[in-house]
Amino acid sequence: MEADTLARTSGLWPLTLLEAVPGVSGAGELPAVTQAPLNLIHHGIGYFAVAVTVLAYCLAMLEEVTELRKSKPMVLGAALVWFAIAIYYALRGEAEAAVAAFESNLLAYGELLLFILVSMTYLNAMEERGVFDALRIWLLNRGFSYRQLFWINGLLAFLISTAVSGLAAGLLMGAVATAVGKAKPRFVALSCVNIVVATNAGGSFSPLGGISTLFVWQHGILEFVQFFSLVLPCFANFLVPALVMHFFVPKETPQVSRQTVMLRRGSRRIVALFVVTLAITVGSNVFLKLPPAAGMMAGLGLLQFFSFYLFKTAKEPNGSFPIGEPRLSDWTDDRNYDIFQKIANLEWDTLLFFYGAMMLIGALGFVGYLEAIAQFLFGDISPTAANILIGLTSAFIDNGTLMFAVLSMHPSLSQGQWLLLTLTLGVGGSLLAIGSAPGVGLLGQTRGAYTFGYHLRWFPLILVGYFVSIAVHFWVNARYF
Repeated sequence: MEADTLARTSGLWPLTLLEAVPGVSGAGELPAVTQAPLNLIHHGIGYFAVAVTVLAYCLAMLEEVTELRKSKPMVLGAALVWFAIAIYYALRGEAEAAVAAFESNLLAYGELLLFILVSMTYLNAMEERGVFDALRIWLLNRGFSYRQLFWINGLLAFLISTAVSGLAAGLLMGAVATAVGKAKPRFVALSCVNIVVATNAGGSFSPLGGISTLFVWQHGILEFVQFFSLVLPCFANFLVPALVMHFFVPKETPQVSRQTVMLRRGSRRIVALFVVTLAITVGSNVFLKLPPAAGMMAGLGLLQFFSFYLFKTAKEPNGSFPIGEPRLSDWTDDRNYDIFQKIANLEWDTLLFFYGAMMLIGALGFVGYLEAIAQFLFGDISPTAANILIGLTSAFIDNGTLMFAVLSMHPSLSQGQWLLLTLTLGVGGSLLAIGSAPGVGLLGQTRGAYTFGYHLRWFPLILVGYFVSIAVHFWVNARYF
């Protein structure tokens, strides 16, 4: 993959990748960079950037202890570092270089934000319409055994995470596991480990579900259909631990629940609109070369018009409604239906955390640290070893942040190595409970049934699955190397 010489020296790799995608380069004009950035690795600005980044990450990881939302130190840290860089460059009369670097990183974050914003808005709308409650109750009422539910939860998490965020898929299936396993804490704990592994594996071969995969797709490095070459490696990553954990799941069958949940008016149509949105996103990227955010925003427009329809067709409190339609309360509640409430209820803490993380990583790249790290990872050792090590690191650091860091290093990799990096970063987060959003979410949701220590017991087995998936990738995707 070729890169512009100026972008290589200036650290504007994310911008170069976006400009390489037809239809993106003309989206907006950024200030021209007339000189290469200064190497500040051994300067006070560089040391300050590293110190603030480390401190911000430490505070983010201690969120449960300090009760300080993880986005707050990241956003403030990003502001402090970039202001320090901008002031230093301005004093030298070279402010344009710092501005261009900041805006290039902001552009990369903006596309990610719009994509996730639409996806999470649809999920919130479906949850409010009772879609996820209906799925949970349906599973509870089928009379499945614990072992059957273990596999159903895992497979559903694997499939659902290909189209929705890993956090949403993990929390959904975690709610099912918690509901059916009230009398069996061991089942809940095992299911949560299985769900974390399955969710991360499922999102690793679909740009619609995984953050790191989405980054690679957004930057035009791989085409949408190429990611599906990772289906077998990802499934192997899920299957290896699940086969062993199966024998530790209780054999009994939980008591059947007779609870019923009625889908609210418009629920099926919202699901259909979400499917249409995903189709528009993929189709517009494959055939028109538009960035994924363009298709997702088109889908948001469709959802906004449908929410307006629900509002305008809502019945008065004492009005009549057709036989066979949902309860009257479903109609009257729609008089207060507002799609902007679904947007307001997004996980803004996570979205702002990604802003801080991407801007801090971008700052370190502009200062010169990522170039030095890239020289070691992709110069002094083999790309395969580098990608495996980076994947192991994702057990501690968010995979989206790591992928953005690698993109900022602009390594020259084959398609097989880019697929390997996507795979290892996606499934590597399963090694520890804190290594991925589903794991962190389930730690809070289950309240003690699933713990960091319990997940750690299965670390060796998950690690075996990690290396098995890599071996399968080299076997089935040898043509890409």
